[in-house]
Amino acid sequence: MLEPRYPIVTDRLLLRPFQSEDLDRLYDIQSRPEVVRYLYWGPRTLDEVRDVLERKKTQHTVAEQGDALALAVVRRDSGVLVGEVLLIYTSEEHRQGEIGYVFHPDAAGRGFATEAAEVMLRLGFEELGLHRIVGRLDGRNVASARLLERLGMRREAHFVQNEFVKGEWTDEVVYAMLAEEWKAREATLTDRRE
Repeated sequence: MLEPRYPIVTDRLLLRPFQSEDLDRLYDIQSRPEVVRYLYWGPRTLDEVRDVLERKKTQHTVAEQGDALALAVVRRDSGVLVGEVLLIYTSEEHRQGEIGYVFHPDAAGRGFATEAAEVMLRLGFEELGLHRIVGRLDGRNVASARLLERLGMRREAHFVQNEFVKGEWTDEVVYAMLAEEWKAREATLTDRRE
């Protein structure tokens, strides 16, 4: 079972469960065509975001396969919600998970998504005891691929035109990391800090 102590604090961010007060900012993110361009869903209405937020507010622990941890990502210096990160427990038997993230365009290029997604990898490997975590993306989403590479994930697969999304065939790219790769990465980072 994964029950993080909130808020999770990083150098520049707070990760915490979603709250009702996040509605306007979450709508500002999820209603933008440029934000959802490579996602399965299109720009959401305020009512749709309200429904999504109600579900996200309950996703703050992981107890069994299929559960998701969906956390609001808030800047420590301003208190502004800049995005969200996700960890899905996809298989108990095979100890597998998947990470995801969605950020406001104003937060792009500052490393916030990398900083927050790294927390999700740590929670998955160190707290939930996962063996493998993947990140899946639309093959055209170069920025997301770079983020996963910065995290140390390796590109495992490129499925050509395997999904029909928003009226067109799209490629899917899968990145992955094993627990042993996470430990080696962490050991290297610790050595650099010392």
